[in-house]
Amino acid sequence: MTAASDAPAPDKPKASRLPLILGLVLALVGAAGGFAAVHLGLLGQPHDEPAPAAEEAHLPELAPAAFVVLPPLVVNLSAEGARRFLRFAGQLEVAPEHLDEVTALTPRVVDVLNGYLRALEPQEVEDPAALLKLRAQMLRRVQVVAGGDRVRDLLVMEFVIN
Repeated sequence: MTAASDAPAPDKPKASRLPLILGLVLALVGAAGGFAAVHLGLLGQPHDEPAPAAEEAHLPELAPAAFVVLPPLVVNLSAEGARRFLRFAGQLEVAPEHLDEVTALTPRVVDVLNGYLRALEPQEVEDPAALLKLRAQMLRRVQVVAGGDRVRDLLVMEFVIN
């Protein structure tokens, strides 16, 4: 029994480290080549042309704007058997000189939006592209009520279906 346990174990072959060393060398060569290509201007922006500074970038002037907050509307959608509600909140973008006029017309605007939203069918609201169409329809109605070009845009702040 002791003779079998005293015998040396057979040597296991050592794993070759050649693939590891080769991979490390190739990674270093690739990194050096990438650095050289960017530094010499072969990739990306050359060193001769500096990036445009923030003050050099020409941005268009924003037109002055004022916002009229509309009260949130909760509308019952006519669904067969199930009660579903639409909650809408928005703001009107107006020119500052028309702010008082449009603010005074807020009850009429809310009335028009309330009537339009109540007439919607549930399938019209559930379509993924519905918000764009509904927003355009509501903006047109608001512009008719406010008169002329007093209202520039309708911003939808909340549009939730329960």
